[in-house]
Amino acid sequence: MDKILDEQYIDLIVDNATISPTELRENITPINERESILHVRSENPDMCMLGRYPYHSFPSIFTLASLVSLEASGVRSLQLNPYLALYGQGVLVGIIDTGIDYQHPAFINNDRTTRIVSIWDQTIQDGTPPQGFTYGTEYTSEVIDIALQNENPLSVVPSTDVNGHGTAIASVLAGNTDAANSFSGVVPQSRLVVVKLKEAKQNLRKLFLVPSTATCYQESDIMLATRYILEVSRSLNQPLSLCIALACSQSGHSGEGSTSTYLDYLAKNPWIGITSAAGNEGNARRHYFANVTAAPFTNEFELRISSLDSMFSMEIWTSSTGSLTLEIVSPTGESTQLIYPRLRDCVSHEFLLSSSIVWVNNILLEQESGNQCILVRMRNPLEGIWIFKVQNLSTESFTFHSWLPSGDLISKETFFLQSSPETTITAPGNAQNVLTISAYNQDSNSILIESGRGYTSIGLVKPDLAAPGYQLTCANLVGGYGSYTGTGAAAAHSAGIVAMLLEWGVIRGNYSQITGRDINRMLIRGANRADTTTYPNNIWGFGRIDINGVFQKMTI
Repeated sequence: MDKILDEQYIDLIVDNATISPTELRENITPINERESILHVRSENPDMCMLGRYPYHSFPSIFTLASLVSLEASGVRSLQLNPYLALYGQGVLVGIIDTGIDYQHPAFINNDRTTRIVSIWDQTIQDGTPPQGFTYGTEYTSEVIDIALQNENPLSVVPSTDVNGHGTAIASVLAGNTDAANSFSGVVPQSRLVVVKLKEAKQNLRKLFLVPSTATCYQESDIMLATRYILEVSRSLNQPLSLCIALACSQSGHSGEGSTSTYLDYLAKNPWIGITSAAGNEGNARRHYFANVTAAPFTNEFELRISSLDSMFSMEIWTSSTGSLTLEIVSPTGESTQLIYPRLRDCVSHEFLLSSSIVWVNNILLEQESGNQCILVRMRNPLEGIWIFKVQNLSTESFTFHSWLPSGDLISKETFFLQSSPETTITAPGNAQNVLTISAYNQDSNSILIESGRGYTSIGLVKPDLAAPGYQLTCANLVGGYGSYTGTGAAAAHSAGIVAMLLEWGVIRGNYSQITGRDINRMLIRGANRADTTTYPNNIWGFGRIDINGVFQKMTI
């Protein structure tokens, strides 16, 4: 079995410069010029393995970011202009998600051929992987066309989307126009390249106490999916608009993390636009923030834990001025010892009056950010109010954030009693050069309450823009159409607009070396700010996305 699939191996994301020359090459899966996956044999990993390797080496865990009107962002009126009829022709759109229903009419040409360039299904292991990759199966457009002519298409191409999220995202971005159902994707003439992600390994779930049944994906597979889509676009010599409708609340929400920095780098390159959802954590009550300015420089915060959550993790991040200790008090009043910051220690504590167990990694110097990170993992926590006490060992002011997991990794019934909706944008949406999109109700012009809010933890303006994200019409899994709400749908809508600008710049020769960062600035400049709100702000960013405004500003 390939080690990237083998549960006896833990996958670590490492810098290529740190790999020993004596390391067996079969233990390495390259990602890009800077990073690789190191496969470490560990048949039964203990919880404190997470203290023996740097925290940032363990892949973060991502969840889904969603669950139309083309007039709200100026798409339809611009496409009716004969000089600016941009439909994504010659531009490739990339989807990294739950797969795609390739049999849906939204992705089939009038001659019954597919609009999909290729599908890399990471979950099917009995076919041929893409060249340069070691797992999954690649289905090219030629094979998909054969499947579409077959009475039983799945006997030829068995790749499916049982969740529906990927199909919905792909259709909002680039689905065919269907006048009978009043539907059109933003760029119905773009071709698609799709990666169906395999779900996160059970050994990674065990380390982060993620339920085995939760739908989630690991960072290393997402990075490899990005590399695959990039290679396809380069082989076709076509510009790429990549949509990331996934979310992760791990890391310090500052734009650090392997996936975020990788996408940030790509967005500075010509012909590549990267769009990310802001996440749907705005009203989930999963973020706590404190600014401690007075002696004795301590803070207590409360977490209400539901009986629905038998295991989960949370993180506490402070800036470089803080050096925090942690004490955890259960609903019965029983407490851990004072847990001091160390470089790699892992402290476990079993509560005598319940079956609760907690593991704490109080990492003084988290390698990627240089800040302190406290990882708390809890198994069988007693239902009720838990108290977390932090104290700065230095007698000076400090701030800190704490985040719970995103999406369905934890129930809505576990939350901070004094939560803050700010700084809830999920990765990779905190990356500087990624186009980060919040979602608004295009019928009422009001922000969706669940839409993630900025700024980043280091004060970078995020989100960049808001886009329509309320009940957008999309393809469903029964060959018809439904609707999706959330920042993932808004990101798909925006990725279509990015594809339009790639067509204008590259395909039509108006700006042949346009980068994703250039496109972001153009969209920010042309955003709709026709109200009394002060911009930028941490909810709307620089305003509502409006491609008409882009060309109006250039005309002026």
